[in-house]
Amino acid sequence: MTLAQNLVRIALGAAMVGAGVTHLTVAREEFRAQVPDWFPIDDDLVVLGSGVVEVGLGAAFVALPRKRRLVGALLAAFFVAIFPGNIAQYVEGTDAFGLDTDQKRFVRLFFQPVLVLLALFGGGLLGRGRRTS
Repeated sequence: MTLAQNLVRIALGAAMVGAGVTHLTVAREEFRAQVPDWFPIDDDLVVLGSGVVEVGLGAAFVALPRKRRLVGALLAAFFVAIFPGNIAQYVEGTDAFGLDTDQKRFVRLFFQPVLVLLALFGGGLLGRGRRTS
């Protein structure tokens, strides 16, 4: 594991804990606005569930460095799983978190793949710290 991978792992894990806590507390309404209209589960339940998952994955990424590959892969999969919500926010024109124009919502779409790559990198699944066997 390189220093850069460890720094990414810790920073991304801490950011996920912070985001998860806001799902559960002060930003619930904004997160509910991002749940696509077509999603068949109650908006608040989705927000609470995703917040719990974010706190758990973020804390595990920081606190369990020996499980970084597994947690990094799970975190990357989580980012992929929630991406349809970002697409729906763009397509439906939903304002939330200062994303109040189509251009801002469109630009945001390009950050999700970056998060996937950061999770994989911080988990040691990409880059020089990766096992070859």
